[in-house]
Amino acid sequence: MQVPTFLLPALFLFLHIPSFLARKENFPCFEQIQPRGYREGDLVIGGFFPLYLMAVKSFTGAEHPQKACNPHQWLHKNYQQVLALMFAVEEINRDSSLLPNTTLGFHIYNSYHSDARTLESSLRWLSGQGQTIPNYSCERQDKSLAVIGGATSALSVQMGTLLELYRFPQVSYGPFDTALSDKDQFPSLYQMAPQDSSLHLGIVQMLLHFGWTWVGLVVPDDMRGEKFLSDMREEMRRNKACVAFIEKIPVSERCHEESQVAFMPRIMASSAKVIIIHGDTDSLMILRYSQPPSISLWKIWIITSHWDVTMRPHNHDSDTFLGALIFSHQTSEIPGFKSFLKAVTPAKYPGDIFLKSFWVSAFECPDEPDKLEREDCPLNASLEMLPLHYFDMTMLSLSYYVYSAVYAVAWALHEMLETRPEVESERDERSLAPQNWQLHSSLRNTDFNNTAENLVVLDDEKNPVAKYDIMNFALKSNYDEVLVKVGQFVPQDPLGHDLTICEKNIYNNWLDLKTLQAVCTEHCGSGFRKVAQEGEPVCCFDCVQCPEGEISNQRNMDSCMKCPEDQYPNRGKDRCLPKAVTFLSVEEPLGWTLTCMAISFSLLTLLILILFIKHQDTPIVKANNKVLSYTLLISLIFCFLCSLLFIGHPTTVTCLLRQTTFGIVFTVAVSSILAKTIMVVLAFKATRPGSRIRMWVQPSVANSLVLICSGIQVILCGIWLGILPPFLGTDPHSEPGHIIIECKEGSSIAFYCVLGYMGVLALASFIVAFLVRNLPDTFNEAKFITFSMLVFCSVWICFLPTYQGSKGKAMVAMEIFAILASSVGLLGCIFIPKCYVILIRPDKNALEGLRNKAETRAKNLATEALPRV
Repeated sequence: MQVPTFLLPALFLFLHIPSFLARKENFPCFEQIQPRGYREGDLVIGGFFPLYLMAVKSFTGAEHPQKACNPHQWLHKNYQQVLALMFAVEEINRDSSLLPNTTLGFHIYNSYHSDARTLESSLRWLSGQGQTIPNYSCERQDKSLAVIGGATSALSVQMGTLLELYRFPQVSYGPFDTALSDKDQFPSLYQMAPQDSSLHLGIVQMLLHFGWTWVGLVVPDDMRGEKFLSDMREEMRRNKACVAFIEKIPVSERCHEESQVAFMPRIMASSAKVIIIHGDTDSLMILRYSQPPSISLWKIWIITSHWDVTMRPHNHDSDTFLGALIFSHQTSEIPGFKSFLKAVTPAKYPGDIFLKSFWVSAFECPDEPDKLEREDCPLNASLEMLPLHYFDMTMLSLSYYVYSAVYAVAWALHEMLETRPEVESERDERSLAPQNWQLHSSLRNTDFNNTAENLVVLDDEKNPVAKYDIMNFALKSNYDEVLVKVGQFVPQDPLGHDLTICEKNIYNNWLDLKTLQAVCTEHCGSGFRKVAQEGEPVCCFDCVQCPEGEISNQRNMDSCMKCPEDQYPNRGKDRCLPKAVTFLSVEEPLGWTLTCMAISFSLLTLLILILFIKHQDTPIVKANNKVLSYTLLISLIFCFLCSLLFIGHPTTVTCLLRQTTFGIVFTVAVSSILAKTIMVVLAFKATRPGSRIRMWVQPSVANSLVLICSGIQVILCGIWLGILPPFLGTDPHSEPGHIIIECKEGSSIAFYCVLGYMGVLALASFIVAFLVRNLPDTFNEAKFITFSMLVFCSVWICFLPTYQGSKGKAMVAMEIFAILASSVGLLGCIFIPKCYVILIRPDKNALEGLRNKAETRAKNLATEALPRV
């Protein structure tokens, strides 16, 4: 017969068991005892439980083997699993509706932290009567039905490898392992525990609940550890949490007490304040021996349900893991189990050697059978007297699964016996005993509610996802250790409602969980954003302040956000404040100053106009075309006054009038100056005899020239208003904290066309005035016009780049200043000298004075001509 490939390792070990057993004295740390508890019945269930372990010292072979060994150490809390099996068997035997006329018995073995020793226990179970003879059964009648064991995946694999050779049903009550669901490799193995596929989701949600993003991970170095590590990393990455370190515990490490690998000191020295531990009691027991015997004040432990954190070596009085948060499988209380535990004593079960050994160790009794019967040991003591790290009166999840596993086997057997053909009932007694391999079909289809009314299934595809109670390992005021429920995680509930935590009930081990900073970098507060550190995880970052105009109103923001246009950031850059509406107001100093200047200069211009009208018959007024002078003075008054359109709250009307009024009145002023200059040229040309230019030296020509030049500007402004007129707008960016109400040009091209046309007229006036500045005339104002145009052009040439670089109220003030400065330049250069003559030197403004001046000039010319004759 060909042996399946997956059974080859087991077959190899099976064939070498006799030689192994013959040489087992070479393994000095295995006690030469054969612990086996049993209760006879018509049919028997095997139970394999990790009840105690061996503490190993270094063994070189030179010393006596027994001196290299420490006594075995009880894992006291695991004995509850044995009691759960006993309780279930007693209940089933009392139940007349389940397996009537059939009693169940059990054989209990210890499953060691050793592959070889566990395999030896399995072989003793198969052989019967404590013998280790491969492929033989020493029982007269094979009552063996199924095995309940596998507190860990490693133990399930060790036992299953051998039991599979005989298709012996094995029900594993340890943590669910997807590798054990492979029916090609383990067709006879069934798992009781629900799936932990959502465990990593619950842990990450807890991290997010408390804001912990920098955590350490401790996992066993096996497939389950790698799967959990991969799931945690991915989920943490999606939620921007980081792994500070990863510590892998070798599952093959058996030398617990004198391990050369100091795991706990490394873990305690890490910067991570939150440590997540995933594994089972077997694989992580090394942490108990590696931990320092002192309470940790600065670490928070998150532990999965498969490791009973309350278990510790007997010589460790304090506990590093106080305050731990434990994700424990959510199970229901089995009716009557606690009362059963209270009644358990060695006197009630005198044949149970495990119970006697447990009692001796737990209650520190004399380890002598004769003294155990005397008063030296409290035989009437109760298990509820033991502290939590020795025994728990509440049914633990592993014990719950053992209890359900016994019922699963019983129901499967009950179904199988009920469906047997009647003809088999007439056969001999040996044929009546069902064969263990016949149980598989019933086990696969097992579906029932246990006494706690919870559904029990053994089909891995129907196995539900686990629900979790969040327990807190706390210390009461009387220094008793307790496990307190502080929340739960139900993956089936909607997101946001699946995790509940009651923080006020958490014993926090002198740490405030709300303020605990389990982060790589301190949080970036409001007003700052994160900048990743090169080569570091995303949780390690630098904090930089938000740039101008942006805020961050939450912690640890990746980027800042801009305020709406009508708001601005406060000094802390953590919130937006409403912007104040502002404009160049008369009430503020700048606006008040410009207004006073505009009104003052307009009044001064008006006084000059009145002065000219009053002295209109004087030569100085007549000589320079008084009509053009009046026109220039009036336009300058409006030039000063038009600047007031730029001050105060802008409106649609003022926006339409600002630039157009300014452009037209300035064009009238410059046109008047151009007409004055041209008329001076024509007047001197007309003095020649027979000149035809004299007909052009008329007031109407000058007036027409002003009208034509001004009319062109009016047309340009009309086109501007018709196509893209100026409009009322806002500027929320120029001044922080303010929204400036201002007038927009509408068409920048039109605006610069208006300015350009004025510039052309001014340049023409400057050129013509510069050419005729030295013409002989008593009142030739060409020089004054030259200076006035020089000032005018300088102001507006400087204005253009400054205007382009200004914003908001500064831009408006700059234009007002240019209007006032250029207007003052025209007024001062052209009219102030004339006012000086009119008011201070009236003698130069009289006819007699002009005649004397003409005669003197004639004499001077004659004198200059004499030498030439």
